[in-house]
Amino acid sequence: MIADSYLPDVRRFADAIRHFDQHNAADPNVENWQGHSRPRELVYAEWLTEWVMRLAPEASEALRLAARCQHIRRWEIPRNNFPPDRAGYLRWRATLKEFHARIAGEILAEVGYGAETIHRVQELNLKRNFPQDPESRILEDALCLVFLEHQLPALASKTTTEKILNALRKSWQKMTPQARELALGLPYAETEQILLQQALAR
Repeated sequence: MIADSYLPDVRRFADAIRHFDQHNAADPNVENWQGHSRPRELVYAEWLTEWVMRLAPEASEALRLAARCQHIRRWEIPRNNFPPDRAGYLRWRATLKEFHARIAGEILAEVGYGAETIHRVQELNLKRNFPQDPESRILEDALCLVFLEHQLPALASKTTTEKILNALRKSWQKMTPQARELALGLPYAETEQILLQQALAR
């Protein structure tokens, strides 16, 4: 493993982001965003980075790295590889987290990061010590805000009202007061606004 000191910090960070984005650019699934069709996980990584920086403009290098690789190559382990029940869902999520952390660690080592930074990024990928770890809370807030801002309409269109309300309530429970305030100010369509009101009324 190459020591952290072998490359200047700015160059090493840029190399890591470039590698993460190259991996996510291979996503065969597309996201239509701002008039363009782009690889879904690449767009997701950009959304997550934007929210982390909005929540924490002075975010640490490890947190910014973790945001960019949180769902790296997610499409390679599809949900339908696991049983459709709750236990299957939990196994899928756990497998994904381990996969993301492993790939991230390999890339970070390749571009010159040392064991300490790699371990820290992987801790955030795996959501260890949540919610006690303040940076894990920032990352979780960002994940929830990406869901509310960008993914809620698609999920609501293909699942039951009960399931979407449950997802909204679980997200809300994990969010900090700062993130909740930002979430309430998002420009929801009428359908999503009603769903959020229903979820929070309980």
